[in-house]
Amino acid sequence: MQIRKRFLMAALGIAQILFSAHAIAGKSDDTLNWATNREIAVIDPYYNNTRELVIIGHMAWDGLVFRDIDTGEFKPLLAKSWEWKGDTAIEMVLRDDVKFHDGSDFDADDVVYTLNHVSNKESGVLTSRNVSWIANAEKLGDHKVQINLNKPFPPAFAYLANAVFILPSGHYDNAPVQADGKKDFGVVKPVGTGPYQVAESKAGEYVLLERFDGYMSDSPKGTAQIGKQRFRTIAESNTQLAELLTGGLDWIWDVPKDQAERLAEQPAVTVENAKTFRISYMAFDVLGRSGNKAFMDKRVRQAVAHAINREAIATNLVGSASEVIHSACHPDQFGCTQDVTQWAYDPEKSKALLAEAGYPDGFEFDIYGYRQREFTEAVIGDLAKVGIKANLNWLQYRALRDIVRKGETPVNHMTWGSYSIPDVSAIASHFFTHGPDDPARDDETKEYLDIADNSIDPEKRKEYYKKAFERIASEVYWLPMFTYAKYYAFSQDLDFKTTPDEIPRFYTAKWK
Repeated sequence: MQIRKRFLMAALGIAQILFSAHAIAGKSDDTLNWATNREIAVIDPYYNNTRELVIIGHMAWDGLVFRDIDTGEFKPLLAKSWEWKGDTAIEMVLRDDVKFHDGSDFDADDVVYTLNHVSNKESGVLTSRNVSWIANAEKLGDHKVQINLNKPFPPAFAYLANAVFILPSGHYDNAPVQADGKKDFGVVKPVGTGPYQVAESKAGEYVLLERFDGYMSDSPKGTAQIGKQRFRTIAESNTQLAELLTGGLDWIWDVPKDQAERLAEQPAVTVENAKTFRISYMAFDVLGRSGNKAFMDKRVRQAVAHAINREAIATNLVGSASEVIHSACHPDQFGCTQDVTQWAYDPEKSKALLAEAGYPDGFEFDIYGYRQREFTEAVIGDLAKVGIKANLNWLQYRALRDIVRKGETPVNHMTWGSYSIPDVSAIASHFFTHGPDDPARDDETKEYLDIADNSIDPEKRKEYYKKAFERIASEVYWLPMFTYAKYYAFSQDLDFKTTPDEIPRFYTAKWK
């Protein structure tokens, strides 16, 4: 913390000297430069599920519908109108004046191709939950389609708006074949219909997007005002900060709280703390697949839950817009309830449970994380106070996700943003219905979620989601930690509005 503070003070001093001596790089060449510490190796909305690709996805691709963040209303985007045909089919009339970035015309064939590809299990879409509710799509006319659902799925439009982007027909047909005989869909050149098009990229370093001048003029996304958007991977937050202060970057987020508070004193930078749909959680190896059997004992999981001061982490490290949670969902999502078994911070109770479980002197294990190292380090500090030694393993998200799915992590401290979908099916049903990220494979939880996911009765959905959340909480399959609140920092020359769903809408940004 002291090293970071000293670096910040030095950076501020340098910035005060340099800031007046140069023009803001982004504004001067009409390029919004933004960065995070994560890499983008795959530029595809179905074969990369990092938050950075979600953001780029909304710039480079369009869905059939658009969700108004202010009202929650679903508006026409690529579809002009729609009509439910019973509980399991949606008929859509499509626009006839849209072009893809490669100049081809958008029509029903593109929708049918995209939906039938991504809903096919053999296609290997990373977050299958986003599309598994789709049975297929069929063409009814040149600009008319019907989407058939496997069963009733009430939040269908939330997914269509936030996670289902349309690609040109035949997009993946010529994808190269890998050594295992499967096609590598993620390397296909990105083509969409969005307000920006991918112009250039270098894996792990940057993605450059340029405004698409052929974009539809009456889109609810509006007309892009900034000519270019450049995403850069910058691993160190201190380097991001220095570049923001000296004009190399126009926008960063995930700024540590102490840095953000000092940065706010600088007149050339705007700092905001905003809520998101992302939550922090700890998942336990309930089944003992990692070889560490300690977490198969519920008392050990309870002990860990009692040992961690989540309120202190949220207040002191995350920011004012953060709140502690007790359920495996975000409070702003439909169906989320905090009325479940709760595990208060109680180190003495934690020690008693450890002794009862046969660990009076504590034990040692490996904990894995990838985001906001200081949060996980705070967890490790709390565990040490009750005699538990947690050895930190820090990885990039994709690498960590892969070993989590192999069952190699005794405990992983991770996050989930639900693709910013305002329905708990986007989180609970992803993690607790026997999918690759399910730490428990509990049949009772899955049964509750299956009922809730497929009922068209809102009250019944709430009832069974609550049963599922209580089961997850009481068995401590997860320890939900807190909602994420991000500190944004951006140039005073940038007219940018934060939103509560963790999707920066750079296509609405402009220079002052």
